[in-house]
Amino acid sequence: MRDYLIVLLFAAMPAVGNLAGGLLAELFRPSRRALSLALHAAAGIVIAVVAVELMPRAVEADPPWLIVLSFALGGAFYVAVDSAVEAISERFGGGSAGPYVIFFGVSVDLFSDGVLIGTGSTVAVGLGLLLALGQVPADVPEGYATMANFRNAGTPRRTRLLLSAAFAVPIFLGATIGYWGMRGAPELYQLMLLTFTAGVLTTLVVEELVPEAHEALQEGEGRLAPLFFVGGFALFALISAYLE
Repeated sequence: MRDYLIVLLFAAMPAVGNLAGGLLAELFRPSRRALSLALHAAAGIVIAVVAVELMPRAVEADPPWLIVLSFALGGAFYVAVDSAVEAISERFGGGSAGPYVIFFGVSVDLFSDGVLIGTGSTVAVGLGLLLALGQVPADVPEGYATMANFRNAGTPRRTRLLLSAAFAVPIFLGATIGYWGMRGAPELYQLMLLTFTAGVLTTLVVEELVPEAHEALQEGEGRLAPLFFVGGFALFALISAYLE
């Protein structure tokens, strides 16, 4: 139990980083340009999570067709949830589902962070700590972009704060599954779970984060956006490389 509590402590680090980003959006009124740049940075980070952390581990699996299937199922799962969120929004609120879909996507990203931390901690406590530290800078722009989106959509402040705090749930859940469930499971199952998450995250970036980021830009304001996307990718890749 003591080791599990240490894993939860590691998982709290990215959760605090995400919360800090949300609080920044509360303290400073986010402009549409700032929101777009934060979304581009978050998209770059999510792609880096897939390309640097998830897929390199997954391609080692045998047979490879299970990995490909898991990736495709992850994308299909995201599409299904996206459609459900939009249908619920139209049925009960009639508002835009965009902020809630982004909230779901960031939650999945945090869940994958938790799985990595929990699974890594079963290998070595030091590895779990390094994975947790590497996630912290990546989660700040995600938290900022998500809460800024809710703020621009007119969501009440109390609701925004509750949603920001709720980001702790997926990462603790992921860490719990990674530690208790995956440590005794065959390696193939671990890689399938990581690849499923990669499919969800990749579809999230293509279908939600990048379109939302471009929509927030006015004509002529998009010159810095690619640099923030590449910068987000480079930041996560750099942290991952040095903490590996």
